[in-house]
Amino acid sequence: MDLRGRSKVSAEFSMSSMTDIVFLLLIFFMLTSTLVTTSALDLVLPKSKAETVKKQDITVSISRDLQFKVNDVAVSEANLERTLLSHSRDIESPVVILMADENVPTGKAVFVMDIAYRNRMKMVLATDPK
Repeated sequence: MDLRGRSKVSAEFSMSSMTDIVFLLLIFFMLTSTLVTTSALDLVLPKSKAETVKKQDITVSISRDLQFKVNDVAVSEANLERTLLSHSRDIESPVVILMADENVPTGKAVFVMDIAYRNRMKMVLATDPK
C-alpha cells in the first residue's frame, strides 16, 4: 500500500523561456540603437582634475578679444581651417585641443568644433585644473 501522494511538486525551474526573452530584448536594443543618430559633435571633455593623456597634436586657442592662435601662431578666422589642415596633414589621427577663454561666445567655440568635425579630427576641450 502506497501512502505517499503521487503528485509531488517539482523544485526545478526552466530558464529557457527567460533566456529567450533576454536575447530578444538584446537584439531589439542593438538594432534600435544603430538607428538613432545624434546631431551633436563628437567631443571628448576631460575632467577638470585629470590631465590630458594623449599627445597634444594641434592646439587652438581663442583669446578674450577673439584672436585665434594655432600652436601659438596667430591666425585669422578665415584661414583657420586651412591652417588646421596643413598642421594635420602628416598626423595619422589628429587631435585638436581647444583652449577658449571663459568669456568667448559659444558660437566661436562651435565654429572651431565644426571645422574639426568636418575634417574628421578628434576634439578635446581644455579646462583649467582646480
